[in-house]
Amino acid sequence: MKPIMLLGPTASGKSAVAMALAERFPIEIISVDSAQVYRLLDIGTAKPGAQERRQVPHHLIDILDPEEVYSAARFAADTRPLIDAILSRGRLPLLVGGTMLYAKALRQGLHDLPPADSALRAALDRQAAESGWPALHAQLAVIDPDTAARLAPNDSQRIQRALEVHALTGKPLSKWIADPRDSATPAFDCLRIALEPSDRSVLHARIESRFRLMLERGLIDEVRQLRNRPTLHPELPSMRSVGYRQVWAWLDAPTSLESLVALGTAATRQLAKRQLTWLRSDPDRMVIDCLSHDCVEQVAQCVRDSL
Repeated sequence: MKPIMLLGPTASGKSAVAMALAERFPIEIISVDSAQVYRLLDIGTAKPGAQERRQVPHHLIDILDPEEVYSAARFAADTRPLIDAILSRGRLPLLVGGTMLYAKALRQGLHDLPPADSALRAALDRQAAESGWPALHAQLAVIDPDTAARLAPNDSQRIQRALEVHALTGKPLSKWIADPRDSATPAFDCLRIALEPSDRSVLHARIESRFRLMLERGLIDEVRQLRNRPTLHPELPSMRSVGYRQVWAWLDAPTSLESLVALGTAATRQLAKRQLTWLRSDPDRMVIDCLSHDCVEQVAQCVRDSL
């Protein structure tokens, strides 16, 4: 059996499709989600509930405390033995999520990039606090115009990483990406199914409804409890996750709930746009309209055909 990736933008219904597939095939789910790895981040990550996890084995969920750092390299290293173990049990590995960098790291291997440098990141954070991330984006445009061109001026995490890589190596991130990949992490073959919307406006409406539901379920209180932990701060990767970052900032200066909805919805739409851009760079993916009434059956047929 060939492992299967079920990818898609946020609010495309990946988790529901995965659970429906579990009724038809002997699958185990591996989360491809950079936020679901963290304990205590439940509501804002739309993490599978206890009942779902009892019904179907899930992997790479709740494996870290939120002050820890996870990476695409660690995801690839953790996932390969999981896939082998699932296959050895005669079951089908189903990788489900929307963290496209993780999916790409597993599929194509990894570049031998330098690890994060906490002191340098702190310095960049201080600079951003003084002048704003658009100013750092402008700096990046001078030293690495190719990378800057694909990043939004407020994409703090990626701007920071690109500046960090250049500072540590003297080589632009775009040049690293253009070079051959590290042979220690070879490419990985799998069937790739992409849930993509035929109507972007419907996805946008789903995103807003989903964020409102998270607020109703207690997202603000969840973030408030996280803020009470002295080891957590808003620059950690866990707290930079979409939704958590916006609620954290809103709690610093609370305004109307509708303003928070607008912030969270806008950030999530931007995430969905980036996710779709990543997906469309893969010409060999099998595209299923996530808005189709028979979406689950179409995905199930793709799985049957691959077995």
